[in-house]
Amino acid sequence: MKTSVSGFTETSAADSKPFSDDSASPGALERPARPAGSSATRRGTASARTAVAIRHVYYQDLGALEEMLRARAFHVRYFDIGSSDLATAELGEPELLVVLGGPLHAYDVDRYPFLKKEIGLLEARLAAGHPCLGLGLGAHLMARALGARVAPGASSRIGWAPLTLTPAGTASPLRHLVGPVLHWHFDVYDLPSGAERLASSEVCADEAFAYGRNALALQFHVEVVAKKFERWLISRAPEIAAAPGLSITRLRADTARFARFAAAQGQRCLAEWLDQLQRGR
Repeated sequence: MKTSVSGFTETSAADSKPFSDDSASPGALERPARPAGSSATRRGTASARTAVAIRHVYYQDLGALEEMLRARAFHVRYFDIGSSDLATAELGEPELLVVLGGPLHAYDVDRYPFLKKEIGLLEARLAAGHPCLGLGLGAHLMARALGARVAPGASSRIGWAPLTLTPAGTASPLRHLVGPVLHWHFDVYDLPSGAERLASSEVCADEAFAYGRNALALQFHVEVVAKKFERWLISRAPEIAAAPGLSITRLRADTARFARFAAAQGQRCLAEWLDQLQRGR
């Protein structure tokens, strides 16, 4: 069942069904192995680790990554921006903080003051070495929290395209991302001081970075579930209409073709990153 308290939405294990996407290409999504000693009975208990996901818009959630987190005995909680004040929220000290995407700009803090609070939260966690994952807008907010510039790009980037991994990226969990991923952004970031570039693309020099062992920022999306993607197309219709040469039909077809495999690769990527965090403690 789902409960909502002080801006949080908490989902129990019963809400999370095994990942299935019948609209995507054939082939089963790899289900990550559960660590030794973990059990479904531990989920949601005091012994379970907690992952808090800051969600800006309802259709951009953890998607396929949520199943992987639950398989590793994480208790997943969503904090929905706009439902409560982040400054007064009782976030506690989650094992993992995930800042999700959304149709906002990380530098637009005057019009959306909650962005400044998110940046402050990330600053504190990064300084303390607590694990943080940024996806899309979350990656830009992490770059801002580390003192880097985020600014409008030369053009929008919406669609599926592969990454080019750096040597550091090839040696990292991003090695699993061997196919196209979903790009949906209008801004670019400068690589923060002390961060390591992990990936670029044909049109963007910086697509992912790591900051030490405990922070990972992905400007792109591997969490997308194809059968839920229509919500993106509806909610972001003005952006699609304004993008030269972009076809909704092509975007929908490419998502049906690539999302299952990108989700499987994203699960493996995040699972390996979490395992590295665990070994490093």
